[in-house]
Amino acid sequence: MARSGDTDPLLGGISSSRGSEKQQHKRQERDGFTAYPVSRVPVATSVPYKRNEWTTNIDGPIIAALTLLCAFTRLYQIGKRATVTWDESHFGKFGAYYINRTFYHDVHPPLAKMLIGLSEYLAGHNGTFRFKGEYPPYVNYTFMRCFTAMFGIGLVPLAYLTCLQLNMQRKACVLAALFVIFDNGLCVMSRFVLLDEPLLLFTAASVCSIAGFQNIRHRAFSCTWWRWLLLTGCSLGLVSSSKWVGFLAVALVGLYTIEELFNMYVDFTPPRTAARHFAARTLALIVVPLAIYMACFKIHFLILNRSGPGDATMPPTFQARLKGSALSKQPFAVAYGSQLTLRSMHPGSGLLHSHVHTYPVGSQQQQITCYSHKDANNDWVIVKPAAQAFNYTSEPLMTVRDGDVVSLMHKTTKRMLHSHRGHTAPVTTGDYEVTGYGKPEWKDTNNNWRIEIASETSATTTGELHTITTAFRLRHAGTGCLLSAAAVKLPSWGFRQTEVTCRRANKLSASDSLWIVEKHTNARIPAMDLRPLIKGSFVTDFLRLNMEMARSNNALVPDRDKHNHLESSPWSWPFLVYPMRMLGSWRKGDIKYYEVGNPLLWWVSALMCVLFPAQLAYYYVRKQRRVSSGWAPGEELHFWNGAKLLWGGWVLHYLPFFLMGRVTYIHHYLPALYFALLFLAFEIDHACRRLLGASMQRAVVLAWAVATVAVFFWFAPLTFGYVDDIKTLKYRQWLPTWNIYKDKYVM
Repeated sequence: MARSGDTDPLLGGISSSRGSEKQQHKRQERDGFTAYPVSRVPVATSVPYKRNEWTTNIDGPIIAALTLLCAFTRLYQIGKRATVTWDESHFGKFGAYYINRTFYHDVHPPLAKMLIGLSEYLAGHNGTFRFKGEYPPYVNYTFMRCFTAMFGIGLVPLAYLTCLQLNMQRKACVLAALFVIFDNGLCVMSRFVLLDEPLLLFTAASVCSIAGFQNIRHRAFSCTWWRWLLLTGCSLGLVSSSKWVGFLAVALVGLYTIEELFNMYVDFTPPRTAARHFAARTLALIVVPLAIYMACFKIHFLILNRSGPGDATMPPTFQARLKGSALSKQPFAVAYGSQLTLRSMHPGSGLLHSHVHTYPVGSQQQQITCYSHKDANNDWVIVKPAAQAFNYTSEPLMTVRDGDVVSLMHKTTKRMLHSHRGHTAPVTTGDYEVTGYGKPEWKDTNNNWRIEIASETSATTTGELHTITTAFRLRHAGTGCLLSAAAVKLPSWGFRQTEVTCRRANKLSASDSLWIVEKHTNARIPAMDLRPLIKGSFVTDFLRLNMEMARSNNALVPDRDKHNHLESSPWSWPFLVYPMRMLGSWRKGDIKYYEVGNPLLWWVSALMCVLFPAQLAYYYVRKQRRVSSGWAPGEELHFWNGAKLLWGGWVLHYLPFFLMGRVTYIHHYLPALYFALLFLAFEIDHACRRLLGASMQRAVVLAWAVATVAVFFWFAPLTFGYVDDIKTLKYRQWLPTWNIYKDKYVM
């Protein structure tokens, strides 16, 4: 057991005696680095602003007690509802994909979902449950929920340590941890198999690490300095690998780092020393997070090596390498008479497609589109132009080669791939229209296209058109335009599918004019294993998957039919205007959960965050007018160092949602709420230090703690699951917009 005042090795940034600080300062001055001088306290001052020190026999028991208290709120009756709840239907299913090793597609990075898969594996799940309805006996859903809850429990020690690093009084650190423990919103979301708790834990770890680094930054390049910097980088890598919202934590640390480097510049730090600092931060805060982010995707690809529901989002070169993929074994050289599916190489475009529906404008001929899902209407037959008679069943096979003029017949409708000068494309009006028109026997030169091979990734470079490995262009023989699909969506009459045009511009390197034969069928050509011929690239697959994730994320547009029942706008979150029912059935006997935060904490913390710029302006004006501020020596600097991280974290994790076009829910506010709760405790501590004596400070902290706990337990039935008729739970609707008792929106 360490003695009182001993320094914990991990928390070396907190503890530093005044003598060791002076020695460090002298050593840094000898090394030529003075960007972060240790503040010297004038002898004439009374009580200096003292930095916190980690004390094992005080802080250790406090953290242990707070963690146990949090464990009770997170684990109490966690298995009460034996039915798949809220987004467990999505993320539980994704976890099962890891057990089955089948490839899937989702809008989020893989780390948090891999952790859910790990919880299912440890719980003994065999991967057969599809996460709909009641949990079967062979799925230990209670263990899975407890596993996720551990991330929520981990928030509490991190909240305490963060506040300790920010030099808040211990009673304020405890108060901040109690805010996290007794917030109903944080509590209820930690009780189910969701991604939010890993995201919150890694966000909290990021701000705790950068706060620790800030506390030790005057000891540049020491072991403790490197430890905190690398912990920050690792935390950023983990949070960004859980959800893309985690990049907002990266933005927070990035802005903090920019401020640091700028201060070095204005303080005339020697160039060599500044370069070392820049290199260290580049390594720890860019290279390390990026390596972790990419490593998570590498593990994701290694585990999911079987064909699954997400295949179609990836290029054929990736799909063919999956076990059980229909693309891995098929004919290699394309011949006339072969049935093909053609995929645009432009991300998000899809497979060349047609159907019986016609354009309502232009030529009003049959629509040609690109469609992302596999469908019989994606099948085409490659034939010679009608003027060139050829028997595709009896004459010797003839492979399609670079420079050949061909026609493409839609297998289902028997229409030919066609373009002409008379009409422009319906959306991209600078291009020619592409339609399905004519019959195979019609000698219409507007049905003719020239094959232009752009690249060949296999070792076979014979000039033939090959399945998967050949990228090629289709140039219209009559107009010279290129068949293109640039991921532009058609209106509702085109079923929101991708527009296909004939581009007049001769952009040979443009991906939207490049095509690949994804699937190839010909009864006269034996299938072969294509995997040895296909070259895989992790970087290419990594970039493509991230592009598809971004595209899918942008497609999550708000559903106005559900608005204010499940979905909500960012402006409503801080003030709890629209809490959310976490299940559709709200009858007596149903176990009901309501995602409502602790109103006291949400409303006051939001008010503090909104008013903080006015507080800064007030302090600035007083300083400019040389009015005595009453700051203790070093207090003003510590106030700014703490406020910029906590308030800045709230701003960066909240305001960007106003710019997002995707669907938003109230739980998207939880990372910002974490910062707001700590900032509330920070402001209470700041006000107490400046305005109150020691006894009154304790009274204020105790009053806040009692009020927080009281409000939490007032709403606890909706947090832990309420079974009886909801109308028997009186006086819980504090705003008329809350749908606890009655909801005008239908699920």
